[in-house]
Amino acid sequence: MPRLNALQNNEVDNKTQTTFDNVQKKLGTVPNIMRTMANAPVVLDSYLGISGALSKGTLSPKLREQIALVVGETNGCDYCLAAHSTLGKMAGLDAEEINRNRRGFSSDAKSEAALTFARRILAERGHVSDADVEAVRSAGFDDAAIAEITAHVAMNIFTNYFNHVADTEIDFPEVEKLEAQPV
Repeated sequence: MPRLNALQNNEVDNKTQTTFDNVQKKLGTVPNIMRTMANAPVVLDSYLGISGALSKGTLSPKLREQIALVVGETNGCDYCLAAHSTLGKMAGLDAEEINRNRRGFSSDAKSEAALTFARRILAERGHVSDADVEAVRSAGFDDAAIAEITAHVAMNIFTNYFNHVADTEIDFPEVEKLEAQPV
């Protein structure tokens, strides 16, 4: 049972309703995570702000979803895994690739390097080694892309933790559990 309420349209102010309307136009729905964040509109606005800004970066929508999947799996966020499995399919990932990504692997070597780096960020709580940075750089990521990977990891940690605290009701098709993988 959710710990924080997912607010309905009749429970929000005009500004938040406008935000909900914009999300509805873009996604076709207002996901429960956003309805729950709306309890503190500044939280919803912050999330949408960083998410919107990062969507204009150099990382492809597919790679952004792959990063979200590995972070969600590592942090055990069922809500984010359900959401990003759905969004990943919309970005062109198939079910087999989604399962690989959740484990930190990819059929594409460059994407796998980014996922390995994301896992290193998580495992080391940001204190990655020079070798970790050099490995992702050697795979073809420049400083800007490395900064974006780091930002995507951080944003997804935020949503994972938010969902853990709120116990957000999953409103995407749920995904099966995977066996735990070492980081």
